[in-house]
Amino acid sequence: MPTAVLTDRERTAVQAYLRLLHTVRAAFDTASGPEGTDRPARVPPSVLAEAERALAEAGLTGNEEELFRLVRTWCPEG
Repeated sequence: MPTAVLTDRERTAVQAYLRLLHTVRAAFDTASGPEGTDRPARVPPSVLAEAERALAEAGLTGNEEELFRLVRTWCPEG
């Protein structure tokens, strides 16, 4: 159970990051990209945009160390 209290913006950033992570995992777990190619399926641009927007609003853009600290604190099994 998390012990740190995240701000709404930090929580939103962590949740967006986790959605992005799960989307990327799902993309690599599915069949490879378009038929006849060896490329993996693409991550929808909207998922990437959501994560970037949430990170910017939480002041975490370019501060991966702080983001990952928040992720570990809030969701240690992630």
